[in-house]
Amino acid sequence: MTTTYSRPAAAAPRAGDADPLRVLVHYYDELSRTLDATGRRSRTDAFSPGWQLPPLTPALEDFFAPGTISAQALGTHRDTRLALLNLMHNPATRTTKTLASLMIVARAAAHIRRTGEPVMIITPSSANKATALRDAVRRAHESGLADSEELRIVCVLPTSSSHKVWRSSLTDDPALSARNPLAVRDSAGSHEVKELARAVADQEADAVFARHGLRLWHTLDLDNYVVADTARALFERDRLPAVPRVHAHAVSSAFGLLGHFYGQQQHTGRAWPDTGAQYFLVQHLDTADMVASYYHGAFDHRPAWQHGDGVYTQHADPHFPQRTYAPDERLDPTFYTRTPATSPRMNEIIRKQGGGGIVVSLAECLDRYPHIRRLLEPAGVDLPADPRQLREWSLVMALTGVLNAVDRDLLDLPEVLVHGSGSYHADHYRPPESHQLHPVAGYDGLRDLVHAAASS
Repeated sequence: MTTTYSRPAAAAPRAGDADPLRVLVHYYDELSRTLDATGRRSRTDAFSPGWQLPPLTPALEDFFAPGTISAQALGTHRDTRLALLNLMHNPATRTTKTLASLMIVARAAAHIRRTGEPVMIITPSSANKATALRDAVRRAHESGLADSEELRIVCVLPTSSSHKVWRSSLTDDPALSARNPLAVRDSAGSHEVKELARAVADQEADAVFARHGLRLWHTLDLDNYVVADTARALFERDRLPAVPRVHAHAVSSAFGLLGHFYGQQQHTGRAWPDTGAQYFLVQHLDTADMVASYYHGAFDHRPAWQHGDGVYTQHADPHFPQRTYAPDERLDPTFYTRTPATSPRMNEIIRKQGGGGIVVSLAECLDRYPHIRRLLEPAGVDLPADPRQLREWSLVMALTGVLNAVDRDLLDLPEVLVHGSGSYHADHYRPPESHQLHPVAGYDGLRDLVHAAASS
């Protein structure tokens, strides 16, 4: 294996692209048009605040400020050019969830100003979505887009990932904490928080409005996320060379890549954009459903393992780890979605445009970790020397998957753009304390918590 750090001019981002571009401000008009088009085709019986952003005032520009993207060349690996699409510039989240969260909260603020109706967001999350939406709500309060009585949020998390949520004034201020609670559900299936949040949103929305005058908005819908992620395609169009490339992403449901594809549809005006974009999914063994579905037609497919010396190995399927400590290993609880509804669409796109996917293990990530740490240093991405301090593995997973794919000859384009969707470690944040979390056993507990937050 040979690794070089040359940066070929043909593939490198253009000069100045290492400086983050405030994409939500820069592309405000295009994103507004995409929002309008999305709203016209969206079909839901549940409450939606509408598909308009507030006017682009200095206050909104300040609110949107963390919604930034940059690109950095990372050198080459066995003649494959690598680059990073850095979506992690918000120091209060360090994940791509900031982009969609800011637009979601801005739409809620526009509804509040237009109708006078307060809004309470309810969302399930494995942690990062909760952190980003709560940060956006906090920013809306501080920027004057909506006050703390007009805009609230309830997040529902699996206990297994509650340590990944970031504390803020919404946890530490007693009044704000009461209006913006963190519910935690302890169950065998982390994905059950999605069903629970949806059930409460569907069955309690009318009662919440009747009793408290608040609109309850369940935001976990693909349309609420893909519009913000079209900014990735706009940034690529304007800031990167127009060459075919593989877009690699650590995924659970692949909302981000679907958003990129949607963005290319919007700016080309074609159902199949024909830009040379291929999509490469990276997953872990606990939820390898999208990769398994694409290659084997079954969400639950896993390879046949051999066990020896405390390690499981296999070499028959290059799209699965060659080494793992456990066949059902949960590398990062961020990735908790099983049988994602987005899988058939992603399969269709990959079959039409090219790409594929790979599953990585902790053992493989640790093998690559020192090299990945050096690879990211010029891009200003800080990985801790001790990988045990890493709390968000998305970026390391994505790069491990790409390096493995190159070594296994799974890619057929000379350039890979790795979507840097998340990376943070223990020194970047403080998790909530136990008294700042609200355990809920099921529907009744979450229903009562929602009404309590609405009345606070």
